[in-house]
Amino acid sequence: MYKEPKYRTILESTKEELNKLRNISLNDKYKPLFHIHPQHGLLNDPNGLAYYNGKYHVFYQWYPYDATHGMKHWAYVSSDDFVNWNREDVALIPIESYESHGAYSGNAIEVDGKLHMYYTGNIKYSAEDRYAYQNLAIMNKDGKITKYENNPIVSEIPKGYTGHVRDPKVFKRKDKYFMLLGAQTSDKKGVIIVYESKNSIDWNFKGELNVKNIDEDFGYMWECPDYINIDEKDILIFSPQGVEPKGFDYQNIYNVVYAIGNMDLDNLTFEIDTMKELEKGFDFYAPQTFIKDSQIILFAWAGMGEVLYPTDKNKWAHCLTVPRKLNIKNNKLLQMPVDELIKLRYDETSGQNTIKNNINIIENDENVYELNINIKNIDSNKFGLELFSSQDEGVKLEFNKLGNIVTLDRSNFKKVFGVEYGTNRKEYINIDENTNIKVLADRSILEIFINEGEVVFTSRIFAKENSNQIRVYSDKIVEYEYTKFKLKQGIEL
Repeated sequence: MYKEPKYRTILESTKEELNKLRNISLNDKYKPLFHIHPQHGLLNDPNGLAYYNGKYHVFYQWYPYDATHGMKHWAYVSSDDFVNWNREDVALIPIESYESHGAYSGNAIEVDGKLHMYYTGNIKYSAEDRYAYQNLAIMNKDGKITKYENNPIVSEIPKGYTGHVRDPKVFKRKDKYFMLLGAQTSDKKGVIIVYESKNSIDWNFKGELNVKNIDEDFGYMWECPDYINIDEKDILIFSPQGVEPKGFDYQNIYNVVYAIGNMDLDNLTFEIDTMKELEKGFDFYAPQTFIKDSQIILFAWAGMGEVLYPTDKNKWAHCLTVPRKLNIKNNKLLQMPVDELIKLRYDETSGQNTIKNNINIIENDENVYELNINIKNIDSNKFGLELFSSQDEGVKLEFNKLGNIVTLDRSNFKKVFGVEYGTNRKEYINIDENTNIKVLADRSILEIFINEGEVVFTSRIFAKENSNQIRVYSDKIVEYEYTKFKLKQGIEL
């Protein structure tokens, strides 16, 4: 069996080692205050999202020892309100033979009063040779998590696929359970394969999902498949790897798309009506959804694989996005922060202003805030915001009314990173007197929601201590009104 020092579980550590790691990262000025993040080590995909037994449960991929991808555990936080998060004991530690190189991603659903948590057991025989098992862990009403005694629940990889088969998404349709898995064919093509079950434990391979109306060459691997239904519209979400940039799209090394269409599980087809990137930011991947009171809620990893981040040197990396509610309007998937986040607010300021070919500064003393801007009148070709700003750096959100293009540009920073994938991201959007912008800033993460979530940018920003100004600028005349709130801490650092 393949072995490297990074394939080490948390059980092989000492208390002194973990305390040292915690102390190294504890006072990092870039640690978010209300976004879920690791106290040390690397976070990536959100896993097992659920509302169960009166609580929100969020698990995430976690390597405890460094800001690198090593032996993945399921770390665990819980909340009553999406605002105050409690750090729980590590949920899944990969100590079994069927998960010898990590407990990889998966989802959770409630079955017969218990929370069934599905995940991939990663096996590596060499640096390039791997295998995957699909496994089950069960949480009871007391919060105790037990791995299923007869794991793996899927032990065979179907003929015609490589060892890259992972990230189970399990859901129930009528009287059957279905499992979607991201997979790679033997000729290196990304696909989704489907299993079915009558009892959520014993699974049979059903076949490959035929996704219609998609490019023949659309990546070498599809990760983190997700399936939801909103307003009687089927939506397939997945994270393709190896898609070439096209216009403003697919600019990150790895990307996320959603397809609205029709899912036929009997015939294993998904007919696409429309497909778009889910997000336009620099740092967004591996989203996962769950349902609470008929509302679809999404978290994602606010990071990107194979990019080095400034906090790596302090032995921690990444965070999750805030929870977002999903809706459909005009055949587009909209994302907005869940309403519960208003409980983070304090110290409101508001105002209105008219800019005439100049800059207006909105008072701000720390990059932990919510900013809402409504455009009331535009006689301007270019206008925008400069955030995390000072005399010599800042990130620009610029609107070009002539082209109906919005651009996020983070090139002007002392701490630049990921520049090999570009320093700006663009999208087409209708720009008029109804344009609205919501900004959530949290020390080193910026989430921007435009026109009620029609376009969303998630990006990590590593600014200097005094780069906290909010500037509004225009080349001619723009009238706007704003409200700003400071936001309180919601998770232990």
